[in-house]
Parts: sequence; structure tokens; C-alpha cells
Amino acid sequence: MQAHSGKLIIITAPSGAGKTSITRHLLKVFPEKLDFSISATTRMPRSNETHGVDYYFLPMDEFKQKIQHDEFVEWEMVYEGKYYGTLKSELQRSWKKGKIPLLDIDVKGAIHVQQQFLSSALLLFIEPPSLEELKHRLESRGTETLESLQTRINKASYEISFKDQFDKCIVNDRLERASLEAENIVRKFLE
Repeated sequence: MQAHSGKLIIITAPSGAGKTSITRHLLKVFPEKLDFSISATTRMPRSNETHGVDYYFLPMDEFKQKIQHDEFVEWEMVYEGKYYGTLKSELQRSWKKGKIPLLDIDVKGAIHVQQQFLSSALLLFIEPPSLEELKHRLESRGTETLESLQTRINKASYEISFKDQFDKCIVNDRLERASLEAENIVRKFLE
């Protein structure tokens, strides 16, 4: 893939900080301009998730085969034994439709994509108001064990240390306000 095939927008954040909610808001506000880039993962789908809509849920061997064939723009083992990645074909699919891919990916993946796309990418970091609030949000999901909750909080603390490497940092203390801030930043990028 060329270093620059078109613009793209990356939203990243620690798990539970609100990046998916803000991503959905942006897709609703800019349906004619933005296209959701569906990530691939080896994790099992949650009850409300659909293959090919929320993620491409791939068996481990298929995911690793795609790594070997250089089919990813970025990929990471985000949690032990759980891989996530952005397929090059997803970006191409969006650009062919004349739209800008909107990536909702982890912090390491975002930095990796940024290095490849430099000035054609907008990177937004969504920061929780505090680690305590993030812990509360993750607990309220009801999807975490005590061990996985602690893993996510530790990872979040590490990820927040990279926030200055992104174009804009939005503190999500109130979802409505953070969504509007993201909307204004994206609107300027689209001009």
C-alpha cells in the first residue's frame, strides 16, 4: 500500500473512555463523508455484535495468515491472546466509495498508522476524566472479571501516557460535550 492513498481519521482511547460512542456520533453527523473501518479481531463476538458490521471475527490461524501476507495496515495483540488489526482492504473499500475511513482502534495501532500516513491522517485521543471514572464505566458494562478489569485499568494508565503524540486530545467528562468537540475538529479536517 502506498504511504498515502487518501485521508483517514483515527479515534483512539483506553477501553471504556468513549471512543466507540464518539465514533458513532461522527458517522451519524457525517454519513456522506465518513465510512466506518471495520477492524478484524480474534476475540469472540459479544452478544450484541455482528460479524462484518462491528468486527471481522477471525479464527487465530486466519488472522496470522493475513499477517504473513501483509494484509494489515496495523495489527497488535491488544490483550493476551486477542489480536486486533486494520485490513488494508478496509481502507481501500472506503476510498473507492469516495469516503474517508474512520478507524476506531487501540493506541499502539493508532501510532503505527500515524507513522504511515503522516499529514493525511487526523488522530483524536479520547481521554477519560480519571482512571477512577474509567474503572466505574468498565464495571457498569458488566462484561469484565476482576482480573480483566485490572488489566484494562493498568493498560489505560499506560496508554494515556501517549496522548501528546496525537493531533487532538478530548477529555470525555460528558459524552455530549466530547462528541461535539470531536465533531468540530473533524469538520475542520474535512474542509
